[in-house]
Amino acid sequence: MPKYAALIYRVEAEWPEQGSPASRQLYQAWGTFNQDVARAGVMSFGTGLQPSTTATSVRVRDGKTLITDGPFAETREQLGGVLIFDCKDLDEAIMWASKVPDVEHGCIELRPLWDG
Repeated sequence: MPKYAALIYRVEAEWPEQGSPASRQLYQAWGTFNQDVARAGVMSFGTGLQPSTTATSVRVRDGKTLITDGPFAETREQLGGVLIFDCKDLDEAIMWASKVPDVEHGCIELRPLWDG
């Protein structure tokens, strides 16, 4: 069965404040989503990421390792988590991606994993 990475992008500055009603609602939505994917047996892995301010980018140029603080790309949305779906096809992966709670305020990018 093909595996798809669901990369969760959202604008970090728009995340609800911890403990706020919006934050509690988002965590409740995640709880429901996690139960649904567990029941369906389609998610083999999932995790959130610390804010992009904690990121370290590593590049090697001309044999030298260059380390910079922060994410590689300058974008409005930041990568906030990764889910791995075991789905029969892309259509099923799209269906599950459309149920990820953050999709209403961000973007879920689906990518097939390398097979092999």
